[in-house]
Amino acid sequence: MFQFLQVLTLVLVATTLTFALAHVAEWPGKLRLDKDAYLTVQTIYYPGFTIGGISEPVSMLALLVLTISTPRESPAFGWMLAALASMTAMHLIFWLVTQPVNKVWLRDQEMAGAGTIFFNRSQNMPHAAKAADWTALRDRWEYSHIARAVFAMLGLICLAIAITSRAI
Repeated sequence: MFQFLQVLTLVLVATTLTFALAHVAEWPGKLRLDKDAYLTVQTIYYPGFTIGGISEPVSMLALLVLTISTPRESPAFGWMLAALASMTAMHLIFWLVTQPVNKVWLRDQEMAGAGTIFFNRSQNMPHAAKAADWTALRDRWEYSHIARAVFAMLGLICLAIAITSRAI
């Protein structure tokens, strides 16, 4: 059962990484877009990435269970803890940096179902965020995904090292 949990966690963390890497791969091309094209392209992400985004909290939960299940004296424990910390940092970047920009991008979009709840486009956004220069918002959004990809990659590497440690 422990081995199954390790593999499942590895798959979940790898899945989380793929979404962040997808944004990084698009970044150079998106920088060439003008405002209207960029804002149009932004709206294509939300249905699929909202569904795929469930891998983030689920991977963190699986990492937490795996970390708790790993003996503290094991060399794998520190690597598990590092993987959990990396994935937590990735997730925090989303909520603190990326999500506020998502709300600005989507304030005039029709949403349905879970998207309406998840993006909660309340009208009490700070006036500065509503009026911000679109390139500043673009850069904040794009660089946040680069940072998220780095933390997800670190999380995957730490998890792989933990899983392959002989003394688990």
